Amino acid sequence: MASLQSYFVLVPWLLMFIIPALSMKTFAEEQQTGTLYWLFSQPLKISDLVLGKFLSVWVVGILCLIPSLIYLYTVYVLGVPEGNIDLGMTFGSYIGLIMLIAAFSGVGILASSLSQNQIMAYLLGVFMCFIMYFGIEQLASYKLLGGADFILQNIGFYQHFLGFTRGLIDFKDVAYFVLIIGVSLVLSNHFINKKK
Repeated sequence: MASLQSYFVLVPWLLMFIIPALSMKTFAEEQQTGTLYWLFSQPLKISDLVLGKFLSVWVVGILCLIPSLIYLYTVYVLGVPEGNIDLGMTFGSYIGLIMLIAAFSGVGILASSLSQNQIMAYLLGVFMCFIMYFGIEQLASYKLLGGADFILQNIGFYQHFLGFTRGLIDFKDVAYFVLIIGVSLVLSNHFINKKK
């Protein structure tokens, strides 16, 4: 059966660098150029500002996935027999990527709200995304904490994204990503309010 599994293994590593690059300008550049204080003077709530910037990074991240549909079409057509591809697993993986992009966007917005300039925002965003996706998983794989390794493993993005790549859209995985996004946006809102 034809598969895009190797693509879905590689893409999170690319997104780990692309999404912080998209989100590094959201608040760090606003603060660096002084336009953040102009935004504070507008009749906008800070939460609306944070949500708008998050949605813009998320949508641009999703648009980065559109060219990969060419791969899906190619594998679908070249499969023997034609169409010999597990579409459930493939579409589940795409939904997982959309959720992962949202989580990376939330973390990137948080990094940008913490930083004074864009370079620091990018480096902090990449570091936080790496720790959340791969670092926690690797720490848990050393089996240093006994039974707590399972809990530690479920804190990171990797285990929750893995369910999507198997074609399983589980409520707990979706709820986990929504929780991470919510916590990131609430913390971003708090740090931006402190700059006011």
